[in-house]
Amino acid sequence: MKHFWEEPCISGDENTCKQGSGAIFFSGCNLKCVFCQNYEISHEPLGKEISIQELAKIFKQFEKDGATNINLVTPSHYAESILQALEIYTPNIPIVWNSSGYDDPQMLEKIIKKVKVFLMDFKYYDNALANKYSKCPNYFENCTECLKLIKKHFPKNKYEDGLLTQGLIVRHMILPTHTKDSENILKWIAQNLGTNTAISLLAQYTPHGEAQKFEEINRKLKPIEYKKVLKTMQDLKLETGFVQDLESATTAYIPKFK
Repeated sequence: MKHFWEEPCISGDENTCKQGSGAIFFSGCNLKCVFCQNYEISHEPLGKEISIQELAKIFKQFEKDGATNINLVTPSHYAESILQALEIYTPNIPIVWNSSGYDDPQMLEKIIKKVKVFLMDFKYYDNALANKYSKCPNYFENCTECLKLIKKHFPKNKYEDGLLTQGLIVRHMILPTHTKDSENILKWIAQNLGTNTAISLLAQYTPHGEAQKFEEINRKLKPIEYKKVLKTMQDLKLETGFVQDLESATTAYIPKFK
């Protein structure tokens, strides 16, 4: 599907005259986030089985249709198959590794040979939260190792006509009640990746999936919570990237997978 709601340097905007990001959503996920906005495909058996050859044809068709890039959404558990498809056909438009941030570093070394744009989540600083909401007790160690690896290969982002062609954007979605975790993530980025790191700070959280089972996250963000995290971002001089308005916290942007 053509996806117009990623960051402007991924989807393009009216000034780039591009046709949106060529998003391929992979069913299943190596995390089990209770609040996942793509719950239908990450937790439920919703999807269509295709061959590696068919995946390569999808790459080619998106390129032919004028997509800004090939956007691989939650691709980590299909990494080997994706590499095989890229051996069959490597598009001349950027490929985006749109990941939960929980990747195999050794596999990432292989991915980096083919993929130059990384849209990586940094979900949790506190592994207790990662285990509680995503059943992943070692998330922080794994995610930070992957981020350091990507930053090492791509220390500076490169853009062409306003579109990201090489580099890293670190995404973080603020969870209700857990602003301290968000602040710790921003501090870690500033100290370990540098203040030139592009960050996409998301305010779009809406209770989804099984979030109603957890009272503390069964609501949208409060303005005061968002302002607190924004202030930390500003104080750290993390001035590269994107921030959302609180009005983005709506289900209108969730794809209708069925």
